[in-house]
Amino acid sequence: MEIFDLLEQSTGSLLAVTFVFSLLIGSFLNVVIFRFPKSMQYEWTNDSIAHLSETFEDLEGHLKPYIPKEKPPSIIWARSNCQNCNHQIKAWENIPVLGFIFLGGKCSGCKTKISHRYWMIEILTAVLSTMVVYHFGWSIQALVGVILTWFLISIALIDYDTMVIPDQFSLSLMWIGLFISLWAVFIEPSAAVKGALLGYLLMWSVFHLFKLVTGKEGMGYGDFKLLAAGGAWLGMQSVLVIIIMSAFTGAVIGSLYLFLSKNSKNKPIPFGPYLAGGIWLTMLYGQNIIDWYLDFSGLS
Repeated sequence: MEIFDLLEQSTGSLLAVTFVFSLLIGSFLNVVIFRFPKSMQYEWTNDSIAHLSETFEDLEGHLKPYIPKEKPPSIIWARSNCQNCNHQIKAWENIPVLGFIFLGGKCSGCKTKISHRYWMIEILTAVLSTMVVYHFGWSIQALVGVILTWFLISIALIDYDTMVIPDQFSLSLMWIGLFISLWAVFIEPSAAVKGALLGYLLMWSVFHLFKLVTGKEGMGYGDFKLLAAGGAWLGMQSVLVIIIMSAFTGAVIGSLYLFLSKNSKNKPIPFGPYLAGGIWLTMLYGQNIIDWYLDFSGLS
């Protein structure tokens, strides 16, 4: 098709299309990041209360049947609305970035200020996706790399908001990484399996060693699964690079956050965003880092 020939031959057109399309994806990711945790909480709450109601009804015999709370709106089908006045957002108001500008950063219904976070996520998605396509060019690596980028943005921000990395995201990402290894998109299948195993077991070991020494939990099991997903995508050699880049990023940004935020010294900081950033950077520059180290150490 002519459009695909144009995109393959013209880097500028390819990057422009990627940027615009990723803005739209960023708008959708805003919905996912906001609604998916609410959906998880709904399921957890209702399952737990339903179970406890059945248990205590068996014991006491006089509890009323449990009535589930109203289900949160669908991530895909439900229209977006203002959280303050419930104004249903029109199509033109939902145009990525431009909608925010046209509205002057306020809801057209109640004039409540709209968080800058929405357009920032849209821009972030577009910029990171375009960087991936620029790095890999017209290739299958660019396509799956962009998909990985979208997953990582969602995971990072959901973990930032809730301190939870959903299994639906991290495990799906791991299985996708193992699946694409069958065609050696980034690595061979054996390297993907070894990377997933090393990623999970390494974080598992660090978790239990830290807990043994301090008596505290330094991270969650979601971090294990996310690093396993990174290993499945990028291989065993890249796992250490991911950890180093994640730790460095976490140390710098975390220190800055603690410095700028009041009364936050005892507030836990999620590691998922830094781990997601480490995976993304390793996807683009991990091999360059490994080659540099081997050359620097004389092991090449």
